[in-house]
Amino acid sequence: MLVLVAPGQGAQTPGFLTPWLELPGVRGALEAWSDAVQLDLVRYGTEGDAEEIRDTSVAQPLLVAAGLASAYMLFDDPAELPRKVGAIAGHSVGELTAAALAGVLPDEETVRLVRARGLAMAEAAAITETGMSALLGGDPDVSVAHLEKLGLTPANINGAGQIVAAGTMEQLAALNEDKPEGVRKVVPLKVAGAFHTHHMGPAVEKLAEAAKELVPGDPRLTYVSNKDGKAVATGAEVLERLVGQVANPVRWDLCMETFKELGVTALIEVCPGGTLTGLAKRALPGVQTLALKTPDDLDAARELIAEHA
Repeated sequence: MLVLVAPGQGAQTPGFLTPWLELPGVRGALEAWSDAVQLDLVRYGTEGDAEEIRDTSVAQPLLVAAGLASAYMLFDDPAELPRKVGAIAGHSVGELTAAALAGVLPDEETVRLVRARGLAMAEAAAITETGMSALLGGDPDVSVAHLEKLGLTPANINGAGQIVAAGTMEQLAALNEDKPEGVRKVVPLKVAGAFHTHHMGPAVEKLAEAAKELVPGDPRLTYVSNKDGKAVATGAEVLERLVGQVANPVRWDLCMETFKELGVTALIEVCPGGTLTGLAKRALPGVQTLALKTPDDLDAARELIAEHA
């Protein structure tokens, strides 16, 4: 059983879209989505420096556009995707990539919604100086209790021994000086705010407004939600969760538990892949994994699809 996953913010690197533009149809799709959101995704994905593409309002539509474009390259006909993929999920903003690929929203509406999401989250992040740091190693229960003691939120519980803490820069500095027992390292992340925490409350309201006019379709394959790792059957609930998830922790650990229960045998991470396949290698032993980094990975990915679809 094949699972398709989409990465979240922080996966982008300067120039990562450059090789994808050589594939037929990719540049045209990116230009159309750029027009839809008044943002030059081609330039940001090929020429934007690390600081430019770290901007939340840029990073989020860029990641979703890259995920969609690379996923469609896996199949001769995009209509094959829901027939060959057993389940789909995305990490944080990757949930919108997953929603589009599952048929919940058309691509252009998805890119518009993610642009609104990015702008709203950037505005919320500007209210207070906040950030996020990854904790490597340690016992999850011990780490979560320690974070709460410091006033931090376990914003991403990723499984495989990784938790991401979020809060003010002062709280994160205190964490760096006082790590939970068993944690090997605290790594600051290249994000612009404390996402998936109460600091994003204002963004939820704006995203809800942007989503009000959308008419979602029901997922055409099993869609697994960050909120609790549960499969969601209706488009209305997917959209409701996408809005609320901005201020709620990402439970990627529970998503991977659901993949296991569904009988996953292979997992492909769309561009810019790497983060989620790394987690899967540790949390889902025996599952074949592949990250789409460049078009050079497509042949191996298609072989994996042929074997596990």
